[in-house]
Amino acid sequence: MGLFSRKKVDEFVAPAKGELIHLDKVSDPVFSQKLMGDGFAVNPSANEIVAPIGGVIGTVFPTKHALMITSDHGLEVMLHLGIDTVELKGKPFEVFVNEGDTVKTGQKLATMDLQQIKDSGKDTSIMAIITNSDAVKNMGDFDEKAVDTGDDVLKIDVK
Repeated sequence: MGLFSRKKVDEFVAPAKGELIHLDKVSDPVFSQKLMGDGFAVNPSANEIVAPIGGVIGTVFPTKHALMITSDHGLEVMLHLGIDTVELKGKPFEVFVNEGDTVKTGQKLATMDLQQIKDSGKDTSIMAIITNSDAVKNMGDFDEKAVDTGDDVLKIDVK
């Protein structure tokens, strides 16, 4: 460690009120087997979605079911709203940010109509996935529990 080096830690908050769960509990194998990266999930009980971390909005998918945030330390985070919700063509979602926007941790990003998603036979789980896992020094750990929107959930050491 050099004289001026600082530990880089990205602190994540719950993107929605609900039940914080480990990714291996999610019903989609792409997420549960961490094929896209590691992270966490929330089974939401409220419609409001906030930024799990501050940074710059990258891609906002045209179907509004997912967006990318690059943290100040360079983590690339995919926030994926529901499972197989791409098939709903954006109907249950309203997004309040655009590509290139800088957002703060806990800032409102979107809403998702949980009832409409359930009525469509889809899973409402929200996944926060680190897609550039090579940038992660230590993933950190968390306990599964009930969370409120914006509660601290995970600290990740960044290389």
